[in-house]
Amino acid sequence: MTQWDDQLGKLKQIIEIMKEHNLVEVQMKQGDSEISVKKGQTGQPHISAIPIIGTSMPPVMPAAASAAGQTQAPEAKQENLVEIKSPLVGTFYAQPSPDSELYVEVGSRVDQQTVVCIIEAMKVMNEIKAEVAGTIVEVVAVSGEAVEYGQVLFRVRPD
Repeated sequence: MTQWDDQLGKLKQIIEIMKEHNLVEVQMKQGDSEISVKKGQTGQPHISAIPIIGTSMPPVMPAAASAAGQTQAPEAKQENLVEIKSPLVGTFYAQPSPDSELYVEVGSRVDQQTVVCIIEAMKVMNEIKAEVAGTIVEVVAVSGEAVEYGQVLFRVRPD
């Protein structure tokens, strides 16, 4: 079995573990090697980065990952967007209740005191404020999904 086959087998194992335990994201580091696999909006695992592990393994990214990277890179270069990041680990909610309107959506104008979402942590609902004045240009997080500390929730074009 070649090193490439071995690495592909490990990746398949990671995806199976994610499915079996209903995990949203897995990040692994070993020495200089690192891999990050995150479940996409379709519910299927999405490989966001595959670094070269060893010298004989060719750098390869799945078509979905490279396509996503191509659409995001020009946008980031065009504008100086401010990211609203999660201040804690918990569950992201884009609206106060399932039958309520969204706090914000793409195109919404916000100021420093605008509540943009709720993050539930240990049965406590924490209102997250924009802390920046501008216009929401991207909603990154998915309502009802887990978020990590420092994870980008929104991107805002500042005024």
